[in-house]
Amino acid sequence: MTWAIAFKLLAILVAVAIGWAVGRMRWLGGGEAGSDSDPARVLANAAFFIFVPALLFRTTARLDTATLPWAFLFAFFAPVLVVVFLIYLFERWRRKPGEAVTAPSVKAITAGFGNTLQVGLPVAAGVFGEQGLAIHIAVVSLHALTILTLLTALVELDVARGREGGSLAATLAQTVRNTVIHPVVLPVLAGLSWNATGWPIPAVLDEVLLNLGTAVVPLCLTLIGMSLAYYGWPKSWRGLSGLVAAKLLLIPAVVLGIAHWGLGLSGLPLAVIVMMAALPTGSNALIFAQRYRTMEAEVTAATVLSTVLYVATAPLWLALLAWISPW
Repeated sequence: MTWAIAFKLLAILVAVAIGWAVGRMRWLGGGEAGSDSDPARVLANAAFFIFVPALLFRTTARLDTATLPWAFLFAFFAPVLVVVFLIYLFERWRRKPGEAVTAPSVKAITAGFGNTLQVGLPVAAGVFGEQGLAIHIAVVSLHALTILTLLTALVELDVARGREGGSLAATLAQTVRNTVIHPVVLPVLAGLSWNATGWPIPAVLDEVLLNLGTAVVPLCLTLIGMSLAYYGWPKSWRGLSGLVAAKLLLIPAVVLGIAHWGLGLSGLPLAVIVMMAALPTGSNALIFAQRYRTMEAEVTAATVLSTVLYVATAPLWLALLAWISPW
């Protein structure tokens, strides 16, 4: 862990602290936590319906699929998506009576969605250089598309199934409709469709999308702090510690095992995807929790806690990778 990366992590925590101070002072209003007038929820809705869709559409519309390193992508996404799905199934199996039907999906995204931009980019650039950064960016281009789409489909299926009196066909139809007409999935599909035409994005539209997309990072960081101020720390850390451990330890271990011993990956590509799997929880997990009004306090705390603990776990993973397969 270099000083440059440590300073990046410190800058992230400072931005979160600023959001916390704003929320604590109620400078944006004093709405009750969880209500429609809650400023943290208003900001989350702005991110979910305006800024994140702009970023996703622009990313997928400009994606050069011909140059993507598909072998590396498979080595990362196959184990990650399988583990995320297994976490979802486990949390659904152990869901307690009265717990929200959306809780399993929220827990799964907290354990599976990494902070690939604010933390991942400086780590990849600082540790692995330009070649490693290129691999990291290739994975980032599909990160939200795959994980968010999977969990959106699962959570919408649970929501539709939770409505009484519906037939199987009606449940599936409702799930498909809500999954496709969704602030995350719809811009991705629209972007891929635009990409398939081969047309460039008009200059004015591209500038608008760029301006909206660049707001995602600072908005999400301050949103984490504001949510912490409004919702507070969770009363129980039992389930939270398991989600953080899965994010920082379990998922990178599975990626390492499958990519190296299962698929024969080694050297720089192996190091990049394992360190990407070892990233702390990303802010999109909180936006997801805000969207479904489920476990906002827990997801906020998991995001902050995993970012702090990453300072200790990242050097351990780097040392292990240097021992197993030096790059």
